[in-house]
Amino acid sequence: MHSSIVGTGAYLPAQLVTNAELARRIDTSDEWVRSRTGIRQRYIAAPDEQTSDLALAASREALTIAGIAPADLDLIVVATTTPDMIFPSTACILQAKLGASGGAAFDVQAVCSGFVYALAMADLMIKSGAIRNALVVGAEIYSRILDWNDRGTCVLFGDGAGAVVLAPSDTPGILSSHLHADGRYRDILAVPGTVANGKIQGTPFLHMDGGAVFKFAVKVLAEVAQEALSANDLPSSAIDWLIPHQANIRIMEATMKKLALPIERMVSTVAEHANTSAASIPLALDIAVRDGRIRAGHYVLLAGVGGGFTWGSVLLRWH
Repeated sequence: MHSSIVGTGAYLPAQLVTNAELARRIDTSDEWVRSRTGIRQRYIAAPDEQTSDLALAASREALTIAGIAPADLDLIVVATTTPDMIFPSTACILQAKLGASGGAAFDVQAVCSGFVYALAMADLMIKSGAIRNALVVGAEIYSRILDWNDRGTCVLFGDGAGAVVLAPSDTPGILSSHLHADGRYRDILAVPGTVANGKIQGTPFLHMDGGAVFKFAVKVLAEVAQEALSANDLPSSAIDWLIPHQANIRIMEATMKKLALPIERMVSTVAEHANTSAASIPLALDIAVRDGRIRAGHYVLLAGVGGGFTWGSVLLRWH
């Protein structure tokens, strides 16, 4: 038994915020942000939008493309760092909004690697025969965990959601997955707060050691991409498209250089979306599928890295 992606979907909130607009509120500039990150703009969720709402819109698109009804889903996995609430899971809330019930539903918290983690788990469950159809979503509202006075972090992130539907296949769509974590680096990217006794304990805002994150991300993204290639006995030149986590154009370009891949084979949406954490890879995947870049037979490599620290890759053969 194998699995393959049979539908993709995406959703971006209506409010678009450019670097120039941010520069009117904080001490930054379009040139400062673009030269360091490649980001030009980001989308911000409306006050009445929840993470499950973003996930719902992306999921409906993916299910329509797949031709699969919500009632036929055996599994829903939502990768998110910004759930609707402490519990129940955003996946359970999404399940209800879709009008599905009965199948398993749970969240995955691996920050920016979350979608890769979630996709790997759903694939393994289909391969085992435990389930047939799975919905895997990456959805985030990072705008609500940012200190909008901190120009070093608030300019980097945006909100959005991406989704895929996985179904059984006679031939492998997902060739292999490779997941890692190292909690010793947990402090370099974190929101070190919690709710206890009715109050916020610690800080509810994102904290990042930018230099340390950059060095770690460049190292492990290239390593985990190479791990996928080695596991499938493929040279890097066989990769038609690399879709890395969309955090910073410099990290992404450095990864391509380490893999000796031309920059033209990288799918990049960081300029338009900024860093949408777990949503970034499925958002980029959906765009590249819809505009025809990704075609049947292509090797597509997904690679993510995020707080925890977590990192992972999934190698696809597109059907």
